[in-house]
Amino acid sequence: ADESSGYESESGGAERTAAPATGGSRGRQRRARTAFTSEQVCRLEKTFQRQKYLGASERRKLAAALHLSEIQIKTWFQNRRMKLKRQI
Repeated sequence: ADESSGYESESGGAERTAAPATGGSRGRQRRARTAFTSEQVCRLEKTFQRQKYLGASERRKLAAALHLSEIQIKTWFQNRRMKLKRQI
């Protein structure tokens, strides 16, 4: 199962194009979703099992290790907590 979340990675990888945002008067396009690799998702899930919230230094280290931005890590954890909340 291909799992993805967050924003487009600066490290490249599989890119997906997003449709332009509708209803916007300026015609801006939405950011493409990041297609996380299976290794990145595995590491994120393992970290999430240990701790549901990351501090700034932990987020910085994980972002560097996975070649993602801190915002991508933060967003992934927010989305994962919401997924857990829905499951419960």
